[in-house]
Amino acid sequence: MRVSEMKRMLRSAKCIISREGANHEMWYSPITGKHFPVPRHNSQELMRGTAEKIMKDAGLK
Repeated sequence: MRVSEMKRMLRSAKCIISREGANHEMWYSPITGKHFPVPRHNSQELMRGTAEKIMKDAGLK
């Protein structure tokens, strides 16, 4: 899964960007109440463990 696809899923789950950094964006999930980092490099593939952690923190899994 690419970073851009993950961000599309997060937006559809009503997650929002809380702040931006040089290499990562911090997102907030209203489902779990957690803040979590997402890489900024949209065209890169996410490693499987990274994608699973983001989905878990966002409450999508």
